[in-house]
Amino acid sequence: MHRRFISGVAAAALLLVAGSAAAQDFSAQRLSDEIRTISADDFQGRYPGTDGEKKTLDWLQAQYEAMGLAPGGPDGQWLQVIDLKRYTPVADAAKASWTGADGQVHALTPGTDITLRAVSNDGRASIANAGVVFAGYGIHAPERGWDDYGSLDVAGKIVIVVGGEPDGDLFNGPYATNYQSGAYKADEAKRRGALGVITVSKAKATDTAWTRMAQGNARTRTLTPGAADTEFSGAINADTAKAMGLDMAELAPRISTGDFRAFAVPGVALSVEVAETIDTLRTHNLLAKIPGTKRPSETIIYSAHWDHVGVNENAAGHDKIFNGAWDNASGTVGVVEMARQLKAAPAPDRTIVFAHMAAEEMGLLGGYAYVADPVYPLETTVADINIDMLPLSGPTRDVPIFGKGQNSLEDDLQALAEKEGRYVSDDGQPEQGFYYRSDHFPFARAGVPALMPWHGVDWVDGGREAGLAAWKARFGADYHKPSDEWSADWDLRSAVENLTLLYRLGLQLANSDAWPTWKPTSEFGQVRATSDAARK
Repeated sequence: MHRRFISGVAAAALLLVAGSAAAQDFSAQRLSDEIRTISADDFQGRYPGTDGEKKTLDWLQAQYEAMGLAPGGPDGQWLQVIDLKRYTPVADAAKASWTGADGQVHALTPGTDITLRAVSNDGRASIANAGVVFAGYGIHAPERGWDDYGSLDVAGKIVIVVGGEPDGDLFNGPYATNYQSGAYKADEAKRRGALGVITVSKAKATDTAWTRMAQGNARTRTLTPGAADTEFSGAINADTAKAMGLDMAELAPRISTGDFRAFAVPGVALSVEVAETIDTLRTHNLLAKIPGTKRPSETIIYSAHWDHVGVNENAAGHDKIFNGAWDNASGTVGVVEMARQLKAAPAPDRTIVFAHMAAEEMGLLGGYAYVADPVYPLETTVADINIDMLPLSGPTRDVPIFGKGQNSLEDDLQALAEKEGRYVSDDGQPEQGFYYRSDHFPFARAGVPALMPWHGVDWVDGGREAGLAAWKARFGADYHKPSDEWSADWDLRSAVENLTLLYRLGLQLANSDAWPTWKPTSEFGQVRATSDAARK
């Protein structure tokens, strides 16, 4: 039986945690010094597979060895090897056609009528005359009473879906849910036995939105570890869909009501040929741990990505090194300092892992790779607390988080924040889609309760107006730019505040026998529920 954390903690455990928490001492100066070290020019922007990666991982390992932490990777090692597959389409290899009820074959021109990418691990797809199903948004959301598939069997079929998700409060209002993502739609289609997924665009063949997307389809891309292993993915424009019998203007109102159910496209069969070359980029996650004394198989993870975007010789100006001091040398150092403080506390009941993820800037790939091949079982991973871009300001009243309303970790954080006269809020920027943009998300998608704090803007000295303006100015000036460099002028007082809260949260989790839970409206609750038996 699941229990909410705050109500389930014994008084003795709370006293232990309170005493331990009082002993912590995050140092703004130490944070600054270490951020300066790993964002220096000689780390070359910390790009995966480069000397900058080796320098970063060597530095991290040395910190943990000096603290006396144990290696946390596979087989007692520090590093988890991540081999990323990069796919490049073979020129002129893609072919497609559809056959109508009258038996007539209609050729489709790749890059004009349809786009195609191989998804299967061998980089090849060859499908002849597969049936076609239109599944609306391709969403099955039982917690919202939404089911586009109904009882239709799509095994061995090609599924056509609309991108995004329905508008309105039934989903998440201005904040998107996971159901809008192509990755979710592919997972759901694969789970039902589909051969491939095609996203239908609202744009016509001559619209700029379509032609730009189609032209960019030939770029090399890195496959997300653990992605649904369908044969292929693709897209068609509205004109192609209409020729096949799917008039999107007529279908749009139907698929937005919740009453729609998938249907086979009458008489239509699709044939597809795709081939891509594959090369591999090897990179690494680094993990350290403090073993639990009572329940070592139950794990709390603090995560941060160590990588940035490296060196770009084509960048404007004289500075070609993207140092990534804020993004994410700051979060990397935040996790290191979290480990330093937790190592000084009494040994925890549960194991605490400090995970430095690779290739986040390439699409959260180190995080996805960990979740696809976890060192610690996901079903007994209590929570992931992710740190990406520490706040750079004076003290704030607010503690924004990504994905507010998702799980009970935010309630635990709120209770701790209230003791400091602070409050938890959402990130305030639904248009940014922040919830899907850092390493907490692969954990959440796999059902592990995850928390990602962000930058407060309700300044104690100056209020929200001043704080928000300052954050927007800094983000606009430095995010993914060579100017993201360490500065002695950084104000890390808010970073110390947030790290202190996350330290206390982690200790509470580590000395409890309770489990954080997903809220009833979260799309991730049904994923976690599949492993309920492991947590009883």
